[in-house]
Amino acid sequence: MTSGTYDGERSAHFVRFWWGEAVSGMGTAITTLALQTLVVVTLQGGPSEVGWLNTARWLPYLVLGLVVGALVDRVRRRPVMIVTDLVRAGLLGLVPLAWVLDVLSLPMLLGVVLAFGTASVVNDAASFSIVPRLVPRAGLQRAHARLDQAAAVAQTGGPALAGALIRVVGAPLAVLVDAATYLFSAAMVASLPRTSEPDAAPRSQRGLRQLGREIREGTRWAYGRSGLRPMALSTHVWFAGQAVLGVLIAPYALLELDLSPFALGLALAVAGVGALVGASTSSWVGRRLGSVGAITCSYAVSTGSVLVLLAAGWVPAGWAAAVLLAAGQLCHGWAMGNSNSHEMSYRQAATPDELQARTNTTLRSLNRAVVVVVSPVVGVLADAVGYGAVLAGGAVLFAVSALMVGTLVPSTPGSGST
Repeated sequence: MTSGTYDGERSAHFVRFWWGEAVSGMGTAITTLALQTLVVVTLQGGPSEVGWLNTARWLPYLVLGLVVGALVDRVRRRPVMIVTDLVRAGLLGLVPLAWVLDVLSLPMLLGVVLAFGTASVVNDAASFSIVPRLVPRAGLQRAHARLDQAAAVAQTGGPALAGALIRVVGAPLAVLVDAATYLFSAAMVASLPRTSEPDAAPRSQRGLRQLGREIREGTRWAYGRSGLRPMALSTHVWFAGQAVLGVLIAPYALLELDLSPFALGLALAVAGVGALVGASTSSWVGRRLGSVGAITCSYAVSTGSVLVLLAAGWVPAGWAAAVLLAAGQLCHGWAMGNSNSHEMSYRQAATPDELQARTNTTLRSLNRAVVVVVSPVVGVLADAVGYGAVLAGGAVLFAVSALMVGTLVPSTPGSGST
């Protein structure tokens, strides 16, 4: 496909893929809040339990990520995406079923989330790597900005819808909505043509020794000769800060600020508004600051957003705390919406197609590995020293990541390689 034939990110094939990602993203936004609310309210958990939930969600990236990336580069990506979407739909359906049968427990929920994360790491390796096959490389940043806009809409509507659903039917049944969205995503991917994916590797190239060689090749590319290492390391630090927010936002709002699940959902929806604005203006910001400057700016804004969240704990519980929580989420949402398309296009523009899945999955695996390691520590620390000190640590991590991008990352991928 070439840009001379059509506007890449508006092609029919990309639009189908976009719809699948957009709808399943809405469901995921619902489930994220529903599961955390389920742990805190239904199962009477706290920060530690939410930390273990997040660990179970991202542990497969740490354990399987490198192998999965190499395996996905060997096969057709479209069937992989379809099967894993169907598996995720089935797994999520187990949560309300267990609740109805009165057998739902934290260990069971962690097991379901662990299996869900395993299917997700496989799906992510395939789906992120298929985008360069749907649009020309010159259109990658805009294509990822469109995907980010869809994710931002999901982040906006998902939590508010989740809060309403939880109020009406309860957290367990709200998860069913996400299961249905994965069925829709599978249908959209099934409609993509075979030409949207590379040929599978010959069977003669599929031995274990060759697999190990391919894993090393992907790792060397991500952290060596591609010049992506400074960006990768700064992103790992950012994910440590994000792990702090991921673990604490629900218990902080529900237990410390004494907000309702619906109010928390609205605050998270405001983050989606910020993400939508950030994704919509990311190309404009990139033209003025460059991709590296746009990412640096985003990480700095995330630092400030955590300080606003901290301020929510210093005012009386009620509307003032809710407003500050929403303001912090708005700023952080903008930062994520602005930065993601620049990070993805920076990475993919430097990477040949045969290394896309390995490079993407290697970096995403290490990012999620950070979450796996940090999340339970965050929960334990919050129980021991309180929310404020741990949130302040998250702000420091975001500030360090901004400093790293601004001083270490070359403006053009590969220009800093040796």
